[in-house]
Amino acid sequence: SAPAVATTSSLPTPPIGSRNPSCHSSSGSDRAPAPGPETERPRIVFIDDPDKTQKLNDEYNSQRYSGNKVRTSKYTLLSFFPRNLFEQFRRVAYLYFLTILCLNQIPQLAVFTRYASAVPLGFVLLLTALKDGYEDWRRHRSDEKENNRMAMVLNNRDGEYIPKPWKHIRVGEVVKVHAHETIPCDLLLLKTSDPTGLAYVQTINLDGESNLKTRYARLETAAEKPGAIHPTMFSGRVICEKPNRNIYGFTAFAEIDGKTIPLVPTNIILRGCELKNTSWAIGVAVYTGQETKVMLNSTGAQSKSSRLEGNMNRET
Repeated sequence: SAPAVATTSSLPTPPIGSRNPSCHSSSGSDRAPAPGPETERPRIVFIDDPDKTQKLNDEYNSQRYSGNKVRTSKYTLLSFFPRNLFEQFRRVAYLYFLTILCLNQIPQLAVFTRYASAVPLGFVLLLTALKDGYEDWRRHRSDEKENNRMAMVLNNRDGEYIPKPWKHIRVGEVVKVHAHETIPCDLLLLKTSDPTGLAYVQTINLDGESNLKTRYARLETAAEKPGAIHPTMFSGRVICEKPNRNIYGFTAFAEIDGKTIPLVPTNIILRGCELKNTSWAIGVAVYTGQETKVMLNSTGAQSKSSRLEGNMNRET
């Protein structure tokens, strides 16, 4: 059964119900719905028109839509040394030896030569920094490989799908995913190889479950003829909630061909899912990059501290 619809944002929508509710008429205005005093302005995505989507967002929000580039690394070239030293000196023992080093620079208090006390501490700091740097370098390599994977994106000038790096996918672009491929961003399903709009996905990268889950394209878009995902024959917009961490909820509706179509969580496939038992699926990007649900739930690279280190800090 489909999970309950999330209520993290209040949208100016008709009641959201089952997969095939009755359609409602719509004015189809390109302006953003005016929210109430306590209502968060929804996200408006124009299908296959990322420029118009971004332009409308710029009129109401100071922050631009996130690109589809993701970053899981902890450091940059500028932040590595200060941040790494800060994390290392969270160990109280290091502060103790640093204090001894400073006192040893005073001739009246010196026990060793001026530089002898700096060697052990410097060696430990350098060795730890090299280890942390190597681990973060591997994260950078993994991010680069992920961001440069290729996806098939609709070219609205000629109606053909062309390969495009994941990191360049924009909100509003139409993406085609084939069987056994990973979903590059959060996509609202428009059409699949199944005439009823059915698609199967594996969400093991999201929730650890290996069983296949069903996702659906709305019949209003799934029933379009094969060449209909083209701006001259197929147009509309999606009004959805702001990016949030709820991977089981999606509050939105679509306005297509003068009809208002309620959407439910089973109409969206999330970044990191893998398409299975379905030849292909077509969807419009609604959340990209750091705004995708999987990235919002990612805590990134965290500094680890063992129980032994905690005990040593207290004893020191």
